[in-house]
Amino acid sequence: MSVTAPAAPSTPSPAATPTSVPVMDQLATFRAVLWRDLFVTGRELGAFFAQVFLQPLFMLLIFGKVLADLGYASDDFANVLLPGVIALNAFLIGLENTALPMVMDFSFTREIEDRLLAPMAVPLVAFEKIVFGAIRGLVAGIVLIPIGMLMLGVTWPLMTVFQVLGVLVVGALVGAAMGLTFGTLVPPHRIQIMFTVILTPLMFTGATQFPLRALDALPWFQVVCALNPLTYVSEATRSLVAPPGVESVPLWLDLIVLAGVFVVFATIGIRGFMRRAMD
Repeated sequence: MSVTAPAAPSTPSPAATPTSVPVMDQLATFRAVLWRDLFVTGRELGAFFAQVFLQPLFMLLIFGKVLADLGYASDDFANVLLPGVIALNAFLIGLENTALPMVMDFSFTREIEDRLLAPMAVPLVAFEKIVFGAIRGLVAGIVLIPIGMLMLGVTWPLMTVFQVLGVLVVGALVGAAMGLTFGTLVPPHRIQIMFTVILTPLMFTGATQFPLRALDALPWFQVVCALNPLTYVSEATRSLVAPPGVESVPLWLDLIVLAGVFVVFATIGIRGFMRRAMD
């Protein structure tokens, strides 16, 4: 009589949702994974700050300082430019620092497999990527505030600075949610093309160098800019600190639009993450 060996216990798929793990334990794992990512960032501060500072500093130097000193831009232009560049930095760093790691984790390093084995639900793993990218974007915006003020001779009331930080949190989250979407939906071999095709229009149609409502004479370009989520980060920041003569989109409307954009892209990005995790 033949004896059948007992079947070996099946190994759970890395993408399986740990439904048996209590919610509080999953949140504790979430904090631990996030802290690890932040710790690694702390060990790479030189490269991170080079990424954060280089592009926005040159934008502030050329557009806000050199052109103003040469008489091609008014002195008041700094009050329009600085909040837009700060918003741009928080938004784009959040986007880039979510999209590129996604591509590397799923294609080259396969580090994502370790994350998927952690005792927390797969959507929570994806959301951690959004939060981490947003934190990096927020830091990128914060560090640029005092530097930009010193470079352009701009001053803001202290209470206004705290309000700007709140807007930058929202802007960085939106950028990170878009980064998760791009990083999970775009094939790895096309990610460089994606950044060329998407980032350049985002930068120059995001109302970072001009108020949206100042484009009434160019209605077609005003519509194009109105379709860019970055526009509402720039306008929200500018509405808090710009002089009374600068008309901006109302803050409440900016926040409503950004909240809707975040929900849409976070939903698409998390679904794309789960689909890639199941492959």
